[in-house]
Amino acid sequence: MPSVPPVRPAPAPAPVRPGVPTTATTSGPGNASDADEPVGAVRPARPVARRPVVRPVAADEAPDGPPCPACGTPNLAGRKFCRRCAAPLQVREQPAALPWWRTVWPFRRRVRGGSGRALRRTLLVLAVIGLVLAGFLFFPLGRYAFEDVRDKLGGTAEISPTGVTASAAAPGHPGSAAIDGLTNKYWGAPALGASLTCSFGTPFRLVGVVVHTGVSKEPQEFRRGARPTRADLLVTTEDGKVHKKAVTFNDKPGKQTVRMGISDVRSVELVLREATGQGDGRPIALGEVEFFRRT
Repeated sequence: MPSVPPVRPAPAPAPVRPGVPTTATTSGPGNASDADEPVGAVRPARPVARRPVVRPVAADEAPDGPPCPACGTPNLAGRKFCRRCAAPLQVREQPAALPWWRTVWPFRRRVRGGSGRALRRTLLVLAVIGLVLAGFLFFPLGRYAFEDVRDKLGGTAEISPTGVTASAAAPGHPGSAAIDGLTNKYWGAPALGASLTCSFGTPFRLVGVVVHTGVSKEPQEFRRGARPTRADLLVTTEDGKVHKKAVTFNDKPGKQTVRMGISDVRSVELVLREATGQGDGRPIALGEVEFFRRT
């Protein structure tokens, strides 16, 4: 019995690619190979620039305006620059030439319109400075502040009295012992209320007084004698005015400084008001008094 060949299934139709017409796979035997070829990416279309549009040229401006100072071309009124050379049409007026003496120092100046302004400012500053100086020099508070600043910034020097007098003194302890430069010798006041007056030949600016109380600088000797704890300083100036200042002393050996600030001093009087360690045969001891002036 003759063998029957097996029946093979028919091949499935090829898928239709997007963008490819179906006729390409069905029309003719020559188009079958074209349908099997892959389709590549399509490039976007290249933009095409528009061609420039030629516009008609407007009529030229009427030459009825002012001419250009650079090229002479007439321009319409209101324009700021020339339509041909672009030069500025509104030219600023140049200042008049300065006289010859204005070109010589110190009359030379750069800006003519601002003349006198710097001079007025300078005069105003000088006037303010003058008022401030007048306040410091002529008004009492201003003068005091001015002299006080000078005292702090300036130097000092010791000045010796030309004469000394004591209202009372214990035997062997005269008033001159308080200005001899030695602290082991002292002025001995017999009671409170006694005073020591030092006079000077020329007026000076008194800036400080240094006082050494007690009979000695040694602590043991210092406690054995009477010593002042409070006194009044009476400073007389050249015009006869008396300046009074109360002074409190520490009850310990060594120098004690009293800051002053009086001008034109002629004499200084020290009046004892309080003391400690008093007893029979113990005068109030004032070892040394020193005066300092401003240099």
